[in-house]
Amino acid sequence: FSTAITITEQPVSVSVPVGYSLTLRCRAEGRTSLQYQWFCQCQSVCQQIPGATKQELPITAQQSQLYICRVNDLYRNAIFSDWVKVEVHQCVARGLPPQLWQGEPVIVLNPTEQRLEVGKPLQLQCAAMGVPAPSYQWYRNGNPLEHQKKKKLWISQAKVSDSGTYLCCASNSHGEHWTSAVDVHVGEQGRPVAATPGQDGIRGKIALLVGNNRYQHHPNLMAPVTDVFELSLLLEQLGFQVVSFLD
Repeated sequence: FSTAITITEQPVSVSVPVGYSLTLRCRAEGRTSLQYQWFCQCQSVCQQIPGATKQELPITAQQSQLYICRVNDLYRNAIFSDWVKVEVHQCVARGLPPQLWQGEPVIVLNPTEQRLEVGKPLQLQCAAMGVPAPSYQWYRNGNPLEHQKKKKLWISQAKVSDSGTYLCCASNSHGEHWTSAVDVHVGEQGRPVAATPGQDGIRGKIALLVGNNRYQHHPNLMAPVTDVFELSLLLEQLGFQVVSFLD
């Protein structure tokens, strides 16, 4: 019975660039000596990895796959680890020096502006690399959205009140990184969806914000991320359409 074995360290999901080398780890305790066997699943096919019989599984990431480890003892008790995902990004964010990357979140896909009618589905998407894999939190007009904690934000039937400025925060144990902010306009059915004019009624005022927090010969800065976010909210209140970039 499986309670004879206890997993003390579960493997952890990661999100990495193609060609990145990493190690998955599974550790367990039992009443006898333990044996390990790793499996991978790609496109619904689960197969044993030949020779993968240690606590550590070294991987050179080539394609996104799921992994699991089976642990058994001499009494034929067996237990499985959690499934973990090694997500592989084929195109890496420009300007990211892989040799200096410590696993902090790096945005590789930003959401795009949306204009849609009431009742239509709203979908925003982002993606970030990170070791461990980042968690996500979406915001509208600076306020966290309680049930939007995935790479894809999905609202099946958009309402006028869903209009606003959206962005997502990707975070892990090494830090956090924000996507660019994008505007979502939801209009009444049968009426054209137009940009909201500024407080003075003038359209077309655009503010470009660029926050640099990565420098080649200087430690990473954290303030530019929050500065750009706070400044963009202020400018939007003044009627500007804000376009913000990081690094």
